[in-house]
Amino acid sequence: MPALWYLVWSVIGFFGAGNLLLVALLGFEWIWLESGGHKSISGTGPLALARLGFRYATSRPGRSIVAIALIAFATFTIVAVDAFRKDASSLAALDAFDRSAGSGGYALAAESLLPLHWDPNTEEGRNAVNLPYPSDAEFVEMTFQTFRLRSGDDASCLNLYRPQNPRVLAPTGAFLERGGFRFGPTLASTPEERANPWLLLNRELPDGAVPVIGDANSMAYVLHVGLGEDFVLPREGETPLRLRLVGMLRDSIFQSELLMGEENFLRHFPEVSGFRYFLVETEPSDVERAESLLEARLEDFAFDASTTASKLAAFHRVENTYLSTFQSLGGLGLLLGTLGLAAIVLRNVLERRRELALLRAVGYRPRAFALMILSENALLLILGLFTGCLSAVVAIGPAIQERGWSFGSGAALGFLAAVAVAGALASLVAVLSAWRSPLLASLRAE
Repeated sequence: MPALWYLVWSVIGFFGAGNLLLVALLGFEWIWLESGGHKSISGTGPLALARLGFRYATSRPGRSIVAIALIAFATFTIVAVDAFRKDASSLAALDAFDRSAGSGGYALAAESLLPLHWDPNTEEGRNAVNLPYPSDAEFVEMTFQTFRLRSGDDASCLNLYRPQNPRVLAPTGAFLERGGFRFGPTLASTPEERANPWLLLNRELPDGAVPVIGDANSMAYVLHVGLGEDFVLPREGETPLRLRLVGMLRDSIFQSELLMGEENFLRHFPEVSGFRYFLVETEPSDVERAESLLEARLEDFAFDASTTASKLAAFHRVENTYLSTFQSLGGLGLLLGTLGLAAIVLRNVLERRRELALLRAVGYRPRAFALMILSENALLLILGLFTGCLSAVVAIGPAIQERGWSFGSGAALGFLAAVAVAGALASLVAVLSAWRSPLLASLRAE
């Protein structure tokens, strides 16, 4: 399964690099904490007090590194998962009229229950389906790409089961020549095929297999078919058909079906007549009018049109649901890490209450204690967040580069901000605990 292994190992490689960096940073921080308590502190003012707070974090390096690790691992999970989220803002930024996008540059995708036997781009076809002429007030400039459709199972992530009989689309030669969409790995071997991988559908394979193209997500995670591998398509009353995957699209509107050359389609499915799937090009300002016009004028064919952006959004919602589950687990881990940090800081304060009582007795003010405790807590919190974020950025580097250095939905920033607030509250609790400890009893114990 070359393509599937390519996807899996690329993920393992980058996430493995991120995890190794995370472990290395934690090791470096542990060594730094171990060696940080041997230098003297001099000076006055807030900076000296903050350095004294940092020194407290080095008094129990093992305890401090546990708090840092809890926050770092949870932060790594949240930031890494959020980078793969495809939310409404990223869909709004999608250029549906860009031929290299997942929409292929088409504004609308449509499907009819009854087949059309005419090309709606021609005058004869417009007459047959009652589309308006350029001279009519309702006219909208549209260019159609027609597809033959063999009904079957949905091959996208919207199907909870592995489809055994996926849908098959057959584009016309005009669609193949136009090109478009974004391809992942392919079996292209000639300059023409590399420039336009759709031409792979015209190949004649020597062993009789039929070349098809599918979306990488559906092929890898739903059909479990890799590049160059065969999928056996059952046919009622006939010999099953071997389909060979020769190219993979990346995050396209064709996640529900396989695409086959029209000549092969007519040879193997002669019972399927007419066109039932359509892609429509139109001006951005005419998209809504075109959608309404097509559904109204082709109502007799049970014509259902929708924007390609909404079609992609339906696939992305399923992906986001899985990502939200993992992100929630990461958020729970981050919460536990913050609570652990609060417990460590509070325990450190309780263990040092005699020392703090002595400092109070010689004239240190409450704000000095607050600054020292806040500094200790901030050091552990910042180290945890920095370690997790930096390692996650390394792990998801290819993903964020592909998305134009966009870091997902921004939900991760909300989680991290909540952790910062929780850390500040934990510090205040520790400050109050230190200030309310009995001065006389602590001094006698000292």
